[in-house]
Amino acid sequence: MNGPRIALVTGANQGLGRALVEGLAARMNPDDLVLLTGRDRRRVTDAASGTAHLPGTRARVEGHVLDVTDTDSVAHLAEDLRARHGGVDIVISNAVARLLPGESQAARADEFIDVSNSATHAVLRSFGPVLRPRGRLIVVASSLGTLGHLDPRLHHLFDGASLDQVEYAVESWRSAVHHGTAEEAGWPRWLNVPSKVAQVAAVRAVAVERREHDLADGTLIASVCPGMVDTATSRPWFSDHSGARPPAEAAAAVLDLVLADHVDPALYGELVRFGKVLPWHDGTPPVEQDRILTP
Repeated sequence: MNGPRIALVTGANQGLGRALVEGLAARMNPDDLVLLTGRDRRRVTDAASGTAHLPGTRARVEGHVLDVTDTDSVAHLAEDLRARHGGVDIVISNAVARLLPGESQAARADEFIDVSNSATHAVLRSFGPVLRPRGRLIVVASSLGTLGHLDPRLHHLFDGASLDQVEYAVESWRSAVHHGTAEEAGWPRWLNVPSKVAQVAAVRAVAVERREHDLADGTLIASVCPGMVDTATSRPWFSDHSGARPPAEAAAAVLDLVLADHVDPALYGELVRFGKVLPWHDGTPPVEQDRILTP
């Protein structure tokens, strides 16, 4: 990537998202720009200001209010970056809805799906076309995103699916939750499992269409598992935090992939954890009430 680069992180007010912004700002160049985005203006402003004044920060950091569930806003920001900068070099889709163990999964389904899945689709659709050569488009998922974590009856919805088909599957799942038919169809009550599988499937769908062109110009599209991260979102789900890493440490592994000089073709379009591919068909459906938040 030559010349000033533009990077954007969603869900960046706190936790892993903020650590990703801080890491980018420390490792990119003074002429580069890192956009820290979130939907709460005060939190965005405070986080961007705090990051900009951290010792070791090199790149410029700007806060930008973005509600990722508003597809028009996502598209508008992508087009604005195209108009002002000719595109974007790094996009990390990290936004997630916080869900506590005691809350009703079904009652929170719309918010969770909107933030984790509909927003991922919007980011892929809007920022894929404005990604500059040697760019990086990364979706933060988890190891739960491999297909084997779903009931085999559901595999056909995501295996080899186009982005339109993934979106249809997600909306079918949403509808089944609302109608109380999700469990009999094989959908787990725990929202995180189908959500992560759908995120990875969406990345795979976009990547298969772009692979040849992207690899020719050094561009990477992938989903990543950052491992077990100790954040306010994940902490309530853990009984043992000994294996959890602080956000800055987890972000560093993701940024090693993002800022690598060369793209390993084996990683393109895949779910990557610590530089290794997690095979798409691996995994087994979790015991329904065993709600351990897997990294």
